[in-house]
Amino acid sequence: MAEVVRMPKMSDTMTEGVLAKWHKKVGDKIKSGDVVAEVETDKATMDFESFQEGTLLYIGVEEGQAVPVDAVIAVLGAEGEDYKALLASGGSAPAAKPTETATEQATPPATPATSVAQSAPTVTPESLGATVIRMPLLSDTMTEGVINKWYKKVGDTIKSDDTIADVETDKATMEVTAYAEGTLLYIGVEEGKAAKVNDIIAIVGKPGTDVSPLLQATTSAPATKAETAPVASATAPAAVPAVEEQSGTSSDGRVKASPLARKIAEEKGINLSQVKGSAEGGRIVKKDVETFTPSAAPAAKSASAPAATTTTAPAVYGQESFTEVTVSQMRKTIARRLSESLFTAPHFYLTMSIDMDNAIEARKRINELGTKISFNDIVLKATAVALKKHPKVNSSWLGDKIRYNNHVNIGVAVAVEDGLLVPVVRFADTKSLSTISAEVKEYAQKAKDKKLQPADWEGSTFTISNLGMYGIDQFTAIINPPDACILAVGGISQVPVVKNGQVVPGNVMKVTLSCDHRVVDGATGSEFLLTLKGLLEEPLRLLV
Repeated sequence: MAEVVRMPKMSDTMTEGVLAKWHKKVGDKIKSGDVVAEVETDKATMDFESFQEGTLLYIGVEEGQAVPVDAVIAVLGAEGEDYKALLASGGSAPAAKPTETATEQATPPATPATSVAQSAPTVTPESLGATVIRMPLLSDTMTEGVINKWYKKVGDTIKSDDTIADVETDKATMEVTAYAEGTLLYIGVEEGKAAKVNDIIAIVGKPGTDVSPLLQATTSAPATKAETAPVASATAPAAVPAVEEQSGTSSDGRVKASPLARKIAEEKGINLSQVKGSAEGGRIVKKDVETFTPSAAPAAKSASAPAATTTTAPAVYGQESFTEVTVSQMRKTIARRLSESLFTAPHFYLTMSIDMDNAIEARKRINELGTKISFNDIVLKATAVALKKHPKVNSSWLGDKIRYNNHVNIGVAVAVEDGLLVPVVRFADTKSLSTISAEVKEYAQKAKDKKLQPADWEGSTFTISNLGMYGIDQFTAIINPPDACILAVGGISQVPVVKNGQVVPGNVMKVTLSCDHRVVDGATGSEFLLTLKGLLEEPLRLLV
C-alpha cells in the first residue's frame, strides 16, 4: 500500500526545509535506511533517510524548492500502484506538488469565463504529453522570482537534469532544473522580468504541441509580468550591465556563469568577462573563478587613473550607491528568534571587570606543556563551575514554571558566513580544559563546513558569546532562548590598575551577563559573577 513521505522536522527551530538534492528518482527501489535526499534547514544540510520501503512513485518537491515541515515530498508504494487518491486526501500535499497540482489550482479562476471553463477541465499537461514548469517557491518569504538568465530558448531539446534558467529570489540566485525531457515549447517570462510563485515560466513537450489551452487556464501570468516588470528593471540592471557590455562569451552578450561562480567572483572582485569557462558552452563554474589569475588587472587600474589625476577636488564629486544582500534562511531564523527573545524576555545587564594576570600566566604554563588552550576555554570552564554553584542562573523560563537544570550544557556562539551557530559543550563542568578546547575547535570547524547535526546545537542551558578576539572591550548580548542568561566576553586590555596602593600595569577583561528578569534577579546574577571573577582570578581553583 502506498505511503506518503513528509518533510521531517530536523531541528527545534525548523519550520521548513529546502530540498537541496534528490539521490533517488521516480521508479527507483527504496530500502529502509537509504538516503533519498539532502535537506537544507536553517542550521545545516543533512541527509534524509527513508524509514519506509517500496518503489519511489512520486516526487513532489523540486531541488531547490522549500516546503513546510510535514508537507508531502514523495510517495512510496508498489510498482505501478495508483497513488493519486492518496495525494488528494493528504492535507499538506498541495503545497508540495509541482506540476499536476499547480495545474489544478490554476483551473478554478478560469471558471467565470464560460468558453474557458468548459474546456479547461479536459486539458491537462498529461493529456498533451507536456510538462509545465512553474516559478518554484524557494523560500517561505518568496512571493515572486526574477528570471535572471535563460540558458535555453524555444525549440531547444531539454534533458531532465538540464539547468534552464537562473531565478533571483529574496534570498539568493538559484538554478532551475527542468526535471522533464522534450522540446522547450514556451517561455513565459523574459529575462529581467518577474513572475509570481506558481506562475508558468516554461512548458516542455513534444515538438509542435499546441500549448495555448494550458496558457488560457492561467489568467494571472500576464498580469503578474506586467505589474512586476518595473521592480525587476529597477534592481536587475544595476548589478549586471558593466559585465554584460564587456562580455563576449555568448551570442546575446551575457556572461555564462553559475550562481555560485558569480557569488565567488563578486566576493573576490573578479570581472567575469575576463574568466574563461570550462563547462558546457563555455559556462563559468566555481573552479574557473577560484583558479583565475587577473592578468588584465593592471589595464583596469590604468584606465581609472586619469579620472583621479584630472579631478581637482575629488571630495566634491561622488555618486551615491549601495549594495543589497539577500537574506539567508539562517539569518532569517536568527532575526526571528532573537527578536522574540529581546521583545519577550525582560533583559537586564550586569558588567564586571576581572583581573586576568593569573589566568594569562596559567594559560602560558599550560601551553608550554604542549596542551594548547585559549582564554575562551578557560572562561567556559570557569563559567561551568560557577553555574553548578548558582543553579538559578542555569535555568529556563517555561511560562507557568521555571526549570532549574542540574546539568551544565554551555552553548558557544560561533560566527559563520551566513550568521551565527551555537554548538553545545555538554556537561562542561566535568570536562578538562584540554577536552573543552578540542571540542570547541571541532564544533567551530563543523559549523563553518555546515556539518553540524541537530544534536550538536540543541539542549544548551547557558550561552557564552566572546568577541574579545575582535578587539571588543565590552558589549551586551541577546539571550539565546530557552536559556535565562548569556555571558558576553570582551577582550583583555592592558590598563593601569591599583594594587597594594600603587598604580601598576594590569590585564583586565570585562564580562557582561544578560539576564531574563522573569527568572534571575540582580542579586542572583551578581553573586554568579562574583564566583566567576574569583575562579578566573585564581584559575588553580578550576583544578580542584
